[in-house]
Amino acid sequence: MSFQAYLDTIEEKTGLTPRQLIEQARARGFDEQTSTSDIVAWWKEQHGLGRGHAMALVHVIKNGPTISSKHVGTTGTHRDESDTLWLDGKATRPAS
Repeated sequence: MSFQAYLDTIEEKTGLTPRQLIEQARARGFDEQTSTSDIVAWWKEQHGLGRGHAMALVHVIKNGPTISSKHVGTTGTHRDESDTLWLDGKATRPAS
């Protein structure tokens, strides 16, 4: 599953965009210094997210929306279309 696909699935599950979920976490006081396990546990409690999906959001909190270009444009399972994740919801993502 691509990084973006994780975020899209989270949106489908919660009804919230990745940006909204990250804003919730920041309002809670979570930032790049917060323990990953604390953030993951909170998302599981609040939204029922599993570890893999929560880790995709943790990456954005700790590193921003840019991901490694290692899989961009590849044909592998984890391929992404861009090295920048779209956080504002599937419906607003520009067509590729």
